[in-house]
Amino acid sequence: MKKYIDISVTLKSGMAHWPGDPDVKIHRVKDMNKGAGNNLSQLSMSAHAGTHMDAPLHFIRAGKSLDKMPLEATVGPARVISIKDKKAITVEELKGKRIRAGERVLFKTLNSSRCWKGNMFKKNFVYITPDAAQYLADRKVQTVGVDYLSVGGFYEGGRETHLAFLNAGIWLIEGLDLSKAKEGKYQLICLPLKILNSDGAPARAVLVS
Repeated sequence: MKKYIDISVTLKSGMAHWPGDPDVKIHRVKDMNKGAGNNLSQLSMSAHAGTHMDAPLHFIRAGKSLDKMPLEATVGPARVISIKDKKAITVEELKGKRIRAGERVLFKTLNSSRCWKGNMFKKNFVYITPDAAQYLADRKVQTVGVDYLSVGGFYEGGRETHLAFLNAGIWLIEGLDLSKAKEGKYQLICLPLKILNSDGAPARAVLVS
């Protein structure tokens, strides 16, 4: 029997978001408990809130928008890779993972068990160093997923890490919760909202084993 693991975080008002980005606000503008004929909610947030995807357009002026993403980028075989380093995903640790061209790789770090507790943004999350990003780009992976809000760090390497991936045509999934996923092989289903000319979009991500 197939097992489905939801690796998305739940969107909610006041949740952790990147500093300087708009707050996440979900407001019930029509409420049956208040006499309305139906329930209707209004969503207000960044395209990079919660579990989401980055398009090349996020950092590259003439880059592809997310509505141009080929569906096979995030639907198909994937591998969850556990990272032991408590600060960053480095070349040294990746060298032992036998990463191959075309892979969809999702990195499980301390972020999954630590960073999604509470609504405060955690600045010291585990991130991918620019060198490690280039290492993955050189191996021509197809997709990279991380378990907090950015592939790059808050204090260092944010832009450089993004550019190493996006210039190489690698699609990025950010804001995953991999706490219930063990290291290993799965089928990934991750579909971002199809928004015209979008630099990013919320997504629902599921692993199937």
